[in-house]
Amino acid sequence: MALLKPPSLSFPQPHLPKLTSPPLNSSSCLHFITSSSHSPFTEKHSTIRYQRDSWAFKNQLDPPSSFPVPPDSSSIRDYDIALQLPELKKMLQVLREKRESNGVGERGERKVGDVYLVGTGPGDPELLTMKAMRVIQSADLLLYDRLVSNDVLDLVGKNARLLYVGKTAGYHSRTQEEIHELLLCFAEAGATVVRLKGGDPLVFGRGGEEMDFLQQQGIQVKVIPGITAASGIAAELGIPLTHRGVANSVRFLTGHSQKGGTDPLFVAENAADPDSTLVVYMGLSTLPSLVMKLMHHGLPHNTPAAAVERGTTPQQRIVFAEIKDLANSIASAQLISPTLIIIGKVVALSPLWPNSSKDASTLVEAGQI
Repeated sequence: MALLKPPSLSFPQPHLPKLTSPPLNSSSCLHFITSSSHSPFTEKHSTIRYQRDSWAFKNQLDPPSSFPVPPDSSSIRDYDIALQLPELKKMLQVLREKRESNGVGERGERKVGDVYLVGTGPGDPELLTMKAMRVIQSADLLLYDRLVSNDVLDLVGKNARLLYVGKTAGYHSRTQEEIHELLLCFAEAGATVVRLKGGDPLVFGRGGEEMDFLQQQGIQVKVIPGITAASGIAAELGIPLTHRGVANSVRFLTGHSQKGGTDPLFVAENAADPDSTLVVYMGLSTLPSLVMKLMHHGLPHNTPAAAVERGTTPQQRIVFAEIKDLANSIASAQLISPTLIIIGKVVALSPLWPNSSKDASTLVEAGQI
């Protein structure tokens, strides 16, 4: 069912609890502000996120580390949105006034802005396309996800406004519907709006949903592809996703179901093909179930596999193991999201694959590559 076109940016006012300022060494404050020094990405409540988006919290965050917030994620989300609304509305008004001053088009219509869905690749800024680089440096507003790397965000034009709309398990800074509304309102106001996504926007990035919504509202969308994690990370490891005589096809899977179920891997029967390469996105939590299903449906227990945390970034870590040992090896290495999993005989073609069978489970740090 198509969503109704909103006339303006008007999120429901969140119900906010009465807030008090906790001491800086309190557990609630420490829970909220976390260091991002070891992450190449924007973590949900990191100081760097609030510094980057400081324009939207004008006169409300000084300094970010002393920002008084309740400890639970839903209240933090509501509080963030309430603080951002005044500046978002102010920016919309400026854009509308600018559009009005420019008059109407040749056919008497008001000019709407351009919307770009831009893929930024798996993290390494040198994997950006030239077109993506040009667009992010000329945007008025960039709505960025968690898995757009900090190095990529450093390339944004100096006059652009950045707004975090990332999602992690248990915390969505904006719902998908709110993201749709932001894109629509700023496009209607005449802004050049860029939706920045990690990897490729149309590969497990919900770019298709955003494009469909905007097109139904009469907004044209331009898509700039990015190097999806499967291609970028496999290349980093020297793994050919297809190889004559080894793998004649490749399949991409997501480890999450639409409704957040714990076992969406009903395709395992068809995916258990020893002559194919399987790449699993967002699959850490469901990996044990997937591995059992794949082996049950005939995939050899000694099939090579790799799990890559934060691929193509300086914080990259890799676990190599045979599929029967993969889940335990990942748990021992304590890999965290984002982790990409590659399963298939082509993994053994990587120059990093351990040579002896007794060392078939190996952790490789970024500095060792």
